[in-house]
Amino acid sequence: MPTTKHLPPPILAEGLQSLGEDAWIEVIQKMDEVYNDLLQYEVALEEKNAALEESQQFVFSVLASMSDILVVCDRDGKIEVVNQALVAFSGKPESALIGMPLFDLFADDGARANAERMFANHGMKGLADCELPLKGADGAAVPVSLNCTPRFNHQGTQVGMVITGRPVGELRRAYQALREAHEDLKRTQQQLLHSEKMASLGRLVAGVAHELNNPISFVLGNAHALHRYAQRLEQYLAAFHAGRPQEELEVLRRELRIDRLLEDLPPLIEGTVEGAERTRDIVDSLKRFSAVDRNETQPFNLSQVIEQAVHWVTKAAADKLKVTTELPEGINVLGSAGQMQQVVMNLVQNACDATAEETQPRLDISARRVGDSVEISFRDNGPGIPADNLPHLFEPFFTTKPVGKGTGLGLAITYGIVERHGGSLSAGNAPEGGAVFNLRLPLAKH
Repeated sequence: MPTTKHLPPPILAEGLQSLGEDAWIEVIQKMDEVYNDLLQYEVALEEKNAALEESQQFVFSVLASMSDILVVCDRDGKIEVVNQALVAFSGKPESALIGMPLFDLFADDGARANAERMFANHGMKGLADCELPLKGADGAAVPVSLNCTPRFNHQGTQVGMVITGRPVGELRRAYQALREAHEDLKRTQQQLLHSEKMASLGRLVAGVAHELNNPISFVLGNAHALHRYAQRLEQYLAAFHAGRPQEELEVLRRELRIDRLLEDLPPLIEGTVEGAERTRDIVDSLKRFSAVDRNETQPFNLSQVIEQAVHWVTKAAADKLKVTTELPEGINVLGSAGQMQQVVMNLVQNACDATAEETQPRLDISARRVGDSVEISFRDNGPGIPADNLPHLFEPFFTTKPVGKGTGLGLAITYGIVERHGGSLSAGNAPEGGAVFNLRLPLAKH
């Protein structure tokens, strides 16, 4: 059979013949542009496919690493996506879980009914911390804290739900561990507080010894005098009971100075009692200060606490710190008098240490009422606080003293005590020089 040649129509052939070289070049350029565009589209498509695969891999890795249960279901409650946590929890393979009704995960008919009711009532709004039992790998009912969030498409239509959950046993163990850590922290804080109180008490031993020495020496001297008087009275009474003549008794009475003895007895006894009471008060104050804190909360006079704290610290100060106080007679605040005494003693002791190099160390303590609070100002004439140290002044273990001279806990514990009393403590430098600590506490309501 002869071959047939397909020739262009006469009109087309004439048109092609009439095209010039420029037209053909333009056609070839357009074809090149189209080919380049196709290559760019292909490269972009490959990049987007790679990014999509990377995003999918990221999502799958996140789902696989989640310790919480994750379930994604459609509007009809059919499971679409699960993570490995649910596979391990239920003991079923992923292929068996996909397509299964969501409510088949629950442990019994009662739990399924509760879940259906809750999701029907709150599914659009979501659920938070709903505790329901799921069926575990061994078939036992395991309480699980569930959270449900509705899932929407790009048009804003709800297409399903996302459910996450964690077995309640894990939460309880976590809460128990947190509670134990909190208790350990409280015990450690209590031990630090008590240790700092003992350190403060140790620094005041010399002053306390001097305080105790005065009344005890007074009581001891009176006791010796009473002992001598008792011997004289015993000698006089022996002569009286022996029936000695009246004249002889009168002579003996004058020799033993019985009348003078009887006049001295009341003041001797009163002085002895006063000295013993003073000793008792000092010991009681020491016991209150050194006792482990019991968080006692009751009204007390802050002025008396400040006066006593100043008295103790200045007795022990070797550089004879001069303290002037301008305090009203009654500043009634609510809290622990023992804790607040430690606060004041730490601030006074801090001023004593700061002014150790001054020729005339001085501390001025004044009080003023600010609304429902009282502000106590402690201003010394020391070198002041360097600007770099101000932000760290109340941090634990921060100290500018040499090793062995300070624990770095005094101001940190002081700050914590003031905060627990509902007050505030700040530090700065006075314009005329020296450091200033401002203690603010709420006044007790009458």
